[in-house]
Amino acid sequence: MAIDPICGMEVDPTTAISAEKNNETFYFCCDHCRKKFLAPAKSCCCSGSGSANSAPRKADPNARYICPMCPGVSSIGPSDCPKCGMALEPEEAGAIDDDSELIDMTRRFVVSLVLVVPLFIISMGSMIPGNPIARIIPQNVARWLELVLATPVVAGLGLTFFKRAWRSIATFNLNMFTLIGIGTGAAFIYSVVALVSPGIFPDSFRHHGELPLYFESAAVIIALVMLGQVLELRARKRTGAAMRELMNLAPMTALIVRPDGDHEVPLAEVAVGDILRVRPGTSVPTDGLVTEGHGSVDESMISGEPVPVEKNVGDAVTGATINHSGAFLMQATKVGDETVLSQILKLVTDAQRSRAPIQRLADSVAGYFVPVVVSVAIIAFLVWAFFGPEPRLAFALVNAVAVLIIACPCALGLATPMSITVGIGRGATEGVLIRDAEALETLARVNTIVVDKTGTLTEGRPSVTATHAEPPYSDAEIIMLAAAVEQNSEHPLAAAIVRAAKDYSNTPLPEAAAFVAAPGGGVTAIVKGHQVHVGSIHYLTESNVVELESLTSNTANLLTSGGSVAAVAIDNKAAGLISITDPIKATTAEAVNSLHALGLKIHMLTGDNQAAASHVATTLGINNVMANVSPEEKYNQVQSLCNAGHVVAMAGDGINDAPALAAAHVGIAMGTGTDAAMASAGVTLVKGDLRGIAKACTLSRATMRNIRQNLFFAFVYNSLGIPIAAGILYPFTGWLLNPMIAAAAMSLSSVSVISNALRLRRARI
Repeated sequence: MAIDPICGMEVDPTTAISAEKNNETFYFCCDHCRKKFLAPAKSCCCSGSGSANSAPRKADPNARYICPMCPGVSSIGPSDCPKCGMALEPEEAGAIDDDSELIDMTRRFVVSLVLVVPLFIISMGSMIPGNPIARIIPQNVARWLELVLATPVVAGLGLTFFKRAWRSIATFNLNMFTLIGIGTGAAFIYSVVALVSPGIFPDSFRHHGELPLYFESAAVIIALVMLGQVLELRARKRTGAAMRELMNLAPMTALIVRPDGDHEVPLAEVAVGDILRVRPGTSVPTDGLVTEGHGSVDESMISGEPVPVEKNVGDAVTGATINHSGAFLMQATKVGDETVLSQILKLVTDAQRSRAPIQRLADSVAGYFVPVVVSVAIIAFLVWAFFGPEPRLAFALVNAVAVLIIACPCALGLATPMSITVGIGRGATEGVLIRDAEALETLARVNTIVVDKTGTLTEGRPSVTATHAEPPYSDAEIIMLAAAVEQNSEHPLAAAIVRAAKDYSNTPLPEAAAFVAAPGGGVTAIVKGHQVHVGSIHYLTESNVVELESLTSNTANLLTSGGSVAAVAIDNKAAGLISITDPIKATTAEAVNSLHALGLKIHMLTGDNQAAASHVATTLGINNVMANVSPEEKYNQVQSLCNAGHVVAMAGDGINDAPALAAAHVGIAMGTGTDAAMASAGVTLVKGDLRGIAKACTLSRATMRNIRQNLFFAFVYNSLGIPIAAGILYPFTGWLLNPMIAAAAMSLSSVSVISNALRLRRARI
């Protein structure tokens, strides 16, 4: 049984790739293992996935990991960032698909939830009319039960947060984990002391003879932080999805032509100068030049255009593009890292690395807030311990704890995630999927929209948009006869004509006999006893078709729409023209008007020709247009706009858009587009409706406004309560802030934050 030493699994004969070299057949497990075996075995490392390329990759303990938030932070093997506390990510984008941290944090959250729910019910039982909990569980037992339930959550499941808090203090990189650690730690330790040694506290701080406990506050905060970590890890898991999708485009083998015949070899063994055979329906293995034969190659990966390009001897072909029809030989001119696909991969990687992450307002304020709170608590403790009335130590401890409890980051921790959660959920109901909080936050500042044409502004599928029939023929006759011939063709333009014929009539197309195709020119066949030619004007001229003058003049008019024109001849006489274009989506004009109304500047970048681009731009009122741009040029143009100070959102649907989507501050993918485009984007429009961009922008602005309001609610209670908790009013009024009141103020701020965030569900977008 053959076992792959890299992934530790067996080779599956149904997914293993076989190849020949030196008359010896060998197999290897999957593309990332690349381990060769002399015979296949029963199962592969990707068993159950259905695809070798989709096999999960295990974390490499010797790989270099970096922090996505803190430039310059790196380590060998997975660990946490010493500055912000986040888990480090592999430096090689898309190379590792390790879910261990997500699985662990999810498990921690589920267990904490099981403990927190009964803890919350027990602790809040007195607020229920009639206090039914007290009749079931005696008060003295309930208090110890709270300790039993809270300890595993705070001291066990939440231990990782305290480690991060300690690291942030040790390195003086104060962040949210610092607040979480100090707040929950103070609440928990105070509660333990109050439960175990209640006698050290003055009677004035007792409520109905008992000291208030804050076990539920500490445990609930820990559980909420875990939930936030789970959501964050799920979003970050998709970071390498675009890279894996792009990697999967390249075939794993190539058919190399040698004197003794064709041999299938791993792609890595192809060298510059090798002659390769490309069959119909297969991917072009690498970049090269056609040396023999012809093909119709789908280059949408590069240009984003749906119409395959005819390739003849001497034409260049690009690796990972798909040969729809025909067969040809090619000579490899670029292999490995030099290919266009590899360059696109590099562009995506560079864009993901260079994009500066947005620092959360809460973390920024926490950098000042935490040392102030700790300083106030220490000062309060010392002042009360040395200058306060007896019992000095009890007063000092109570007031210091009151300061820390009222500064506990419950509302602060909820302020951003509550608004983000509600906002993202609202967007989903409108068909706008937002990948993470960063995309939503950045989208609120966008002032420039860059859009692709095909599949974004247009339908992305060629359609018959106009016809011209010469007497005595009608438009319907031209379409039906042309479709009868084209039904035997594999060309996408032929499919558009056939679809148009079905729209004219539900009757079956007549049979076509003696079908002949001229590569790059057109097709001809006998339909109902008539010879029908369909193709370019040049093709009809070479076929000795007469009376072409009228068709020639009308062709120029139809070409102004930027599409393609097929000429039709019947019995060697010009009969009509069929214009085939990629029509503008019905909702695009409304979407463009909405974006203009929001004050956004629109730039259109397309790999299509200038005529098609100008037609679409003029129709929609878009002034900034660039045509015939490559993926690299799209990337460079987006980078230029970003460097010029614009906050850029890029909308596209093709693989060729992936680098530009990653380079923009926010990438917006059409849900009808490729997986690579959606994986590179922060926002996906499920229905491919461009109006979703306006909705997303409006929603993001409303969400950020809501977050700022929440942060105000979160801090106003703390800012007002901290000096009171420290005892600043005691010399004048004799007032002290009972820790129970501090907890109530903290809870009130949380209620305010949650209530305000829920208003987003009714926001108009």
